[in-house]
Amino acid sequence: MKTEVRLQRLKPEDREQFIRDNQVAFKYGATEEFGMRDDHFEEEGEIISRETIEQSIDHGEAYRIVCNGKNVGGVILTVDGEKGDLEILFVNPEVHSRGIGYAAWCEVEKMHPEVKVWETVTPYFETRNIHFYVNRCGFHIVEFYNSHHPDPHDTDASEETAEMQDHDGMFRFEKKIN
Repeated sequence: MKTEVRLQRLKPEDREQFIRDNQVAFKYGATEEFGMRDDHFEEEGEIISRETIEQSIDHGEAYRIVCNGKNVGGVILTVDGEKGDLEILFVNPEVHSRGIGYAAWCEVEKMHPEVKVWETVTPYFETRNIHFYVNRCGFHIVEFYNSHHPDPHDTDASEETAEMQDHDGMFRFEKKIN
């Protein structure tokens, strides 16, 4: 069976489910790595806070990843001319390793041919994400934010986000498109 992946603009009535699905996907990676210890979570029981997701949705372009007619993940982008930020990309854990995330990323690039440099970040412990961005999508690690080298652009980060970054560390990735 051929896998058909497309991006569909997030509908207001799907916002709540999108947020819950996002939190489930992000929590999956953390609990795979650390178990249910809560010292890597932004808010009680969640690796990514509702506030972080809502801010990304409100200030970017949010899409559902739809595979064979079913919602299986999401993408949030911000684009400013030739610069694009991949704020969030998630695929539901039950459909991991089927090429869905990569197909969704390819759709993002097709939607925004004007973007010459894409950026994203991911926590140091998300080895699955690091593999995906570097080995599948062609990003390069360009910086490592941590307590000794904080993100200079994160001036309005919540205390929880800053604490998580200082405690754990985040990789920043870039993909330059010719």
